[in-house]
Amino acid sequence: MSSKTKPEGKVAVLKGQEAEDKILEYVKRMNRPYGAVDVAANLKGAVPKATTQKILVALAEKGELVQKVYGKTTFFVYNQAKIDCLPNEKITDLQAELSKIEDENQILSGQVKSCSTELAKVKTTPTDSELDTQITIVKEAISKVNDTLLPLRSGAPPITAEELERIYADWSKWRAEWLRRRKVFITFWQLATDALPPQEAKNLEEGLGIEKDTPEHTSLEQGSLCQQPQGNPLKRKRQ
Repeated sequence: MSSKTKPEGKVAVLKGQEAEDKILEYVKRMNRPYGAVDVAANLKGAVPKATTQKILVALAEKGELVQKVYGKTTFFVYNQAKIDCLPNEKITDLQAELSKIEDENQILSGQVKSCSTELAKVKTTPTDSELDTQITIVKEAISKVNDTLLPLRSGAPPITAEELERIYADWSKWRAEWLRRRKVFITFWQLATDALPPQEAKNLEEGLGIEKDTPEHTSLEQGSLCQQPQGNPLKRKRQ
């Protein structure tokens, strides 16, 4: 490969008419004031700075550009008189079209707002399946209340406060006794079976006919009736 091959990315330097056309096309396309240094820099060196200054002055002399001097700085801008302007009739038509589009846009904006409000309402409305679930829950609650009211509706006398206190006292007494006896049994059973293999301990338990807590007992112990820290759990809540 020849050592004179141009490096990749190097911009080819333009001369003559090509350089002039390039500068005029750039200034016209950007349509804003530029100095020779800016134009040469923005063209990435396609036209040298000194050549750019000469071409800009020449284009101004031809009337293609307008030259403005501010102090020691000279700016060039494309001659605005050469830019095609729309006729008044076309401008009037465009303004009418713009007004029509703005009116249509306002109507559409109102429709979008209305649809957004309706969509938000739909999103907060329960679905058919959710309504079915809610209806089932309400029916179950009504059924429980009716079952509670059934004895009263059949003429059964309501429980007095004194009877309720007595029932609670009995409940507390016998539950405490049951807990105490269970604790005693568990303590002695662990002492008796500590040295036995698990299977032998299980066989002994079955042979003696020992019955441990059933799932119903466990559910009762974990329920709200046994979890009340204080007070009478059997008292009705006043509304």
